[in-house]
Amino acid sequence: MFLTAEKIHDGISWLPEGTVIETNEEGEIVALHDAAENITATHYDGILAPGFVNVHCHLELSHMKGAIPEHTGLIPFLQQVMAKRFGFTDEQKKDARDAAFQSMLENGIVAVGDIANTNDTLEQRATGKMHFYSFAEAIGFNELPLPQFETSKKVYDGFAAQQPNNNILKQSIVPHAPYSVSHALFKLIDAHLPSAVISIHNQESKAEDEYYISKTGQVHDLLQGFGIDDTFFHPSGKPSILTYAKWMSPGHNYIFVHNTYTSSNDVIMVQRMLPDAYWCLCPNANLYIENTLPDVNMLVRDANNICIGTDSLSSNHQLSVLAELATLKEHYNNLDWGTLLRWGTYNGARALQMQETIGKIEEGKKPGIVQIASLDNDPVVKRII
Repeated sequence: MFLTAEKIHDGISWLPEGTVIETNEEGEIVALHDAAENITATHYDGILAPGFVNVHCHLELSHMKGAIPEHTGLIPFLQQVMAKRFGFTDEQKKDARDAAFQSMLENGIVAVGDIANTNDTLEQRATGKMHFYSFAEAIGFNELPLPQFETSKKVYDGFAAQQPNNNILKQSIVPHAPYSVSHALFKLIDAHLPSAVISIHNQESKAEDEYYISKTGQVHDLLQGFGIDDTFFHPSGKPSILTYAKWMSPGHNYIFVHNTYTSSNDVIMVQRMLPDAYWCLCPNANLYIENTLPDVNMLVRDANNICIGTDSLSSNHQLSVLAELATLKEHYNNLDWGTLLRWGTYNGARALQMQETIGKIEEGKKPGIVQIASLDNDPVVKRII
C-alpha cells in the first residue's frame, strides 16, 4: 500500500514534499520513498500524520458526560465527582465506556494513558485496537497507607493478568494527586516498579500549592469534609511539586498532568531532579473546570517534553487529541502546527514508553496513520490505518 498527501508529518517534523509511505497489510511502515522514485500512490487531501496519543484520560468516568457543570473550580468539581460517579447502572457505565472508546478510535487515537480506580476497562483493552497504559490510581492521605496501596495493587494485578505477553498493554500504580497521597504512599508507589511510568495530577489549582506552603485553603477544607485527619502533615513552605518530587526516584518516566499553576522555577528544578519528566496538557479540561490555561509559552521555553491528554468526559465534551491541539492553537497563535503535532504523537508515545512501535512514521513501526483534512478553523481527523 502506497500513500501520499499534500503534506506529511512523521511525528517529529514535516517530510519532504512528495514523500510516499509504503505499508504492509498489518499497517507496518515498510519504507519511505522520495518523490524522485515516481511511485504511484493513493493521494490524500490535507495532511497525513501518525495516530494520536492520548496521554491522560479517565475512560471509566465516561458515564459522567454532562453530569457536572463547567467552571466550578477544581475542589467543587472533585466533590461532585465523588458524589455523582456511583449514581449510574452498570449498563449505563458500560455503554458510555464503549461509546467513548469508539469515539477515540474514530478521532485517530492509537494509544491512551488511562487512569483507573477499577478494572472496568478490561473489555476495551481486550479488543487489541488501541495501546493501553493503565494507571491504577492510589489514593490515601495518611501515615499508614498500606491498605490503600493494596487496593490499588489489586486493580494493577487485574490488568497485569490480562494477555501478559501482549506488548500493547501496560500498567503501573500511580498517585492521584499531591493532596490525596501521603509521603509514605508516594514511597510505596515509587518502589513498586522501578522503571514504570508514573502519572500524577499536578498543580491543577492554586489551592494545591497553598496547602503545601501553609496548610490552609480549599484543600484543607476538602480533607476535613471527607473526614480525613491531616494532623500528621507538615507544610514544606514550597510548592507541591518541589516537595513530592524529592520523594521520587529518577528512572521512571514522570507525567505531570494539567500544570495549570506550574511556574518556570518548578519546571526547571523538577527536570534537574527527575530528568525523564513529561508535561501533559489537557487544555479543554482546564477550561471546563477552572476556565484558565497553563502558561504554555513558559512551558515551550523551559519544559523538555510536552504531551497531550483529554482528561475524562466528566470534564470535556469530547475525547480528541486534535481538538486539544486546536484549542492550544486558538489561544496561543504563536504555536506552529508542526510542534503541536509532535506533542500529540511522538512526544506522547515517548511519555508512555511506546516510541518503539507508535508515534512516528518510520520503517518498522506501526504508528497508525491519520488524515487531517485541514488545520484551519475546525480541523477534522480521519483514521486511514
